[in-house]
Amino acid sequence: MTYKIGILGLGVMGRSLGLNLHRNRIPVIGFDPAPKVDADYPVPVSASVRDLASALETPRVILMMVPAGEAVDAAIDSLKPYLQKGDILIDGGNSFFADTERRAKRLKEDGISFVGMGVSGGESGALLGPSLMPGGGEAAWARIRPIVLSIAAKAPDGEPCAAWMGSGGAGHYVKMVHNGIEYADMQLIAEIYDLLHRGAGFSNAELAEIFAEWNKGELQSYLIEITAQILRRKEGGVDLVDLILDEAAQKGTGKWTSQNAFDVGAPIPTINAAVESRILSSLKAERVAAAQVFNGLGTDARMVLPDTRRQELVHLAEQALYASKVVSYAQGFAMLRLASTEYDWGLDLAAIARVWRAGCIIRAELLESVSAAFTRQPALPNLLTDSAFSVSLLARQAAWREVVQTAVGLGIPMLATSASLAYFDAYRSAVLPANLTQAQRDYFGAHTYRRVDREGSFHTHWESSV
Repeated sequence: MTYKIGILGLGVMGRSLGLNLHRNRIPVIGFDPAPKVDADYPVPVSASVRDLASALETPRVILMMVPAGEAVDAAIDSLKPYLQKGDILIDGGNSFFADTERRAKRLKEDGISFVGMGVSGGESGALLGPSLMPGGGEAAWARIRPIVLSIAAKAPDGEPCAAWMGSGGAGHYVKMVHNGIEYADMQLIAEIYDLLHRGAGFSNAELAEIFAEWNKGELQSYLIEITAQILRRKEGGVDLVDLILDEAAQKGTGKWTSQNAFDVGAPIPTINAAVESRILSSLKAERVAAAQVFNGLGTDARMVLPDTRRQELVHLAEQALYASKVVSYAQGFAMLRLASTEYDWGLDLAAIARVWRAGCIIRAELLESVSAAFTRQPALPNLLTDSAFSVSLLARQAAWREVVQTAVGLGIPMLATSASLAYFDAYRSAVLPANLTQAQRDYFGAHTYRRVDREGSFHTHWESSV
């Protein structure tokens, strides 16, 4: 028997994708140097890379599910002796997009197509239907399209949550920005939880009900849904969330988003704040010592607010969370637009929003509106300027400001929520204080400046003019 696709790497994601392919009646075979599969795992496992390659119909399609970095290059090197012109290699890991482009150029010399495919949804998504973001040599898309669409998640309208992103590293780039938005979304939820729990005294049980109720409305999303479930979970009669150490880990994709944003000139302060918040959380020992020095809030902040004010704050927090979430999406999609121009990818922002509607971690009701906005105006420079979103943000800005002000008054840090509001205020400002910044630069470095009353570049001898 020959197989349509091979999977190199049978870790959690590789095993789950193998089951997904098998369930969709796509002949699949796997390989792993140390396979950890159950005896009843229905996907055959080859004994070597050579056997994997020889078991596939030609031209071959091989999906690599290995950790990003050197492991991907090692996997490619192990496969190359058994590949031939026309074969397709797919990297389904969280690789950095520039590495994907380097690998694609290298393999193109041998006539091998390399596809960098973002895969989002975690273990359950891989098993039941992930959001898939392939990109690379477009000739490969015609061959892998039926396979990719068959295993992808299905949106409420039945459309597969998979689409061709573009050339080069476009697929992995879109996944990188997805993860940046994911960082922001998670941090925004955590900040609202902190404000209501530590600042206003709501119990985890009460918050579970609040988040569950929010999940029925405009905030409906996978992350809001699982937050309610997390807050209900107990272990030994104790809320499990209270037993978890407050140090957030990260695997690097959020950091890559922040770093590349500077390269393409994209302001993404909410995403940056989320990355910085994880870094701050890792300074546990320092934070504990600082709390002692500054007489940190501890439990003293609880019940500062009267009951009537606490209930009002829940309603305000819902509006602030929605507004901040819209801003984080606006930043991510604005970054995608700039990158599309910078790297000549021709990204379809409406299609990207549609791909994220199901299967992925940031799937949310909001994405239907995002997709509609970019369908109405494909050249929309920023999601905030879409009429539907601008009206919704204006209606919520008073609540948004009150939430941030309340958090400041209670000493509850809201780096991402505050950054969202500041971005909104900066983006809607016709005038910013950069005129003073330019004057300072010209003063100490003769960097020149432009004027509002005449054309050209100007320099002032500031010391002599005082």
